[in-house]
Amino acid sequence: MRTLPETRATAVPAQPERTRRRHSAYPRSPVRASGAGVLAVLAAVLLTGCTQTSRMTTGSVTPAGTAAPATAPSPATASLIATDPQAAEKVYGSAYEKNPNDRGTGLAYASALQAAGRNEQSLAVMQQVAIKHPTDRDVLAAYGKALAAAGDLPKALETVRRAQTPDRPDWRLLSAEGAILDQLGRKDAARAQYRRALVIQPDEPSVLSNLGMSYLLANELPAAEEALSRAVKQPGADVRVRQNLALVVGLQGRFDEAERIASAVLSPEEAKGNVAYLRQMLGQKNTWSELRAERG
Repeated sequence: MRTLPETRATAVPAQPERTRRRHSAYPRSPVRASGAGVLAVLAAVLLTGCTQTSRMTTGSVTPAGTAAPATAPSPATASLIATDPQAAEKVYGSAYEKNPNDRGTGLAYASALQAAGRNEQSLAVMQQVAIKHPTDRDVLAAYGKALAAAGDLPKALETVRRAQTPDRPDWRLLSAEGAILDQLGRKDAARAQYRRALVIQPDEPSVLSNLGMSYLLANELPAAEEALSRAVKQPGADVRVRQNLALVVGLQGRFDEAERIASAVLSPEEAKGNVAYLRQMLGQKNTWSELRAERG
């Protein structure tokens, strides 16, 4: 598993001027799964990167428009990390090597490493950033996400909660806490945190995306679609949110619609390939019938 860190790199390099290869949202090797297993497999592909994507962000997730703080990722940064994490890793890795003390560059590099599946290295980068910025709530939130991506959920939850201030709660930390709770299997507590975040930041696409993926992991597909449909309509919703919506629509058997949704952020060939892969998974013995039976 809904992400990434929600931070804007300061003085990070621009995207390379070349045609970037967009990455498929789904894996290319056949996977035998049934029922909720299909949901877990595919959600993990999108969300860890999550999404990204990191699940935190579930993630990944771009704060909306002008309501976002100065630390939100630029659209170019979020797009590069989401569509070509290997290229992003090289771009921000080079910048980090030149200036490892720059907070924004470190955050962008850690996010790119997570998107590329290099969670242990991402955590190592975030540990250094957190040492240099021990009271920065955005940094601590990103550190918690890196811990979660590396599998240390209890410490991730502790870190995110320690960064929070009850008298002035931060919606990003609430959403990050919800994503960790989802991974711990505490869906009701997770959704309570998402709703608290949405009270502070109404219609925030990153939070709505995390909420939608929470419903997806619980096999509550109509509720997942409702939340993700709201998310993609908001300013600042990044490509991963639309990919998640395409996944949820496809899981309900509406493959043509899923392909149209995915085509907005992927090439037509890749969108078609993703939907064909999803159709293949759901067409395996008993998989689709079990999904429908579980949905009631």
